[in-house]
Amino acid sequence: MIEPLKPPGKILLSEQQIQERIAQLGQQITKDYTNSVPLLVGVLKGAFVYMADLARAIDLPVEFDFMAVSSYGNATKTSGVVRIVKDLDIDLSGRDVIVVEDIIDSGLTLSYLRKNLESRGPASLEICALLLRSGRQPNELGLKYVGFEIPPDFVVGYGLDVAERYRNLPDLWSYDESSE
Repeated sequence: MIEPLKPPGKILLSEQQIQERIAQLGQQITKDYTNSVPLLVGVLKGAFVYMADLARAIDLPVEFDFMAVSSYGNATKTSGVVRIVKDLDIDLSGRDVIVVEDIIDSGLTLSYLRKNLESRGPASLEICALLLRSGRQPNELGLKYVGFEIPPDFVVGYGLDVAERYRNLPDLWSYDESSE
């Protein structure tokens, strides 16, 4: 028998806190894009849960596409090298694009993504990150939508993982690898 999922660490953000903040972000995006059909670009795999909830909180027609990028592999620290694992299917030319990210750490992946996507000619490009790790970015990232600023701990749950585990937890947990 498989044991129930018990993440090591403590709850950092409850499911209710996350859902309340996503509702606020959805309202702001609805207001900001009243005359547009924004294209939400989800960064896989971590943002898939967040993007589903965010899309339902936006009271406008939206379209979806997904990218997968990697800078972590199975580690809890970034490798410093970003690579595209799955690219977009939709042409960004003239589109209002909102990149939906689960977490911004050093900003390396975001910087790479922004340059890559801006080169494709969107009408606008904004970032909607659920989490921003405090004190980890070397300079201003120009984020328009941020759910929460969190301590620089490694976190799991609500789509975020360590070695593909814990994504299905409804809360966000501070991960303590010493208790595994």
